[in-house]
Amino acid sequence: MPDDNLILENFLPYRLMRLSEAVSREFAKAYHDRYGLTRPEWRVFATLGQYGTMTATAIGAHSAMHKTKVSRAVAALEKRKWLERETNPADRRVERLTLTKAGRAAYRAMVPVARDFEAKLLSRIEGRDAQRVLDGLAVLRCAIEAS
Repeated sequence: MPDDNLILENFLPYRLMRLSEAVSREFAKAYHDRYGLTRPEWRVFATLGQYGTMTATAIGAHSAMHKTKVSRAVAALEKRKWLERETNPADRRVERLTLTKAGRAAYRAMVPVARDFEAKLLSRIEGRDAQRVLDGLAVLRCAIEAS
């Protein structure tokens, strides 16, 4: 019998997508329960917390989110008064986004929650396998970026 079927459960892109989705859902409980953030809101929030000021386009590229999701997340964070916009005087179509004082305080409070989640997740992996997973992800990222 020819091997002309693709077994999704063994197909690396499918496995990575399922794993990523499962980890994201589990982590979402931490920030949704605490702050009521959606996943796109968390991604915008965390990206601005790390990098400071960015445009929505840059956030979308960094977080691999569609511009519509970024726009909705920006609006939600602005409504919460965690984010502010500043129009670029040279090009009024471009807005620089940054966290407000309240947004930065919430970000600082969220960093330990994220680190704790990561530590607990990695602690479920025995021995040196946790480092092997991290190394494997880095190798895979380099392989994708090299292509």
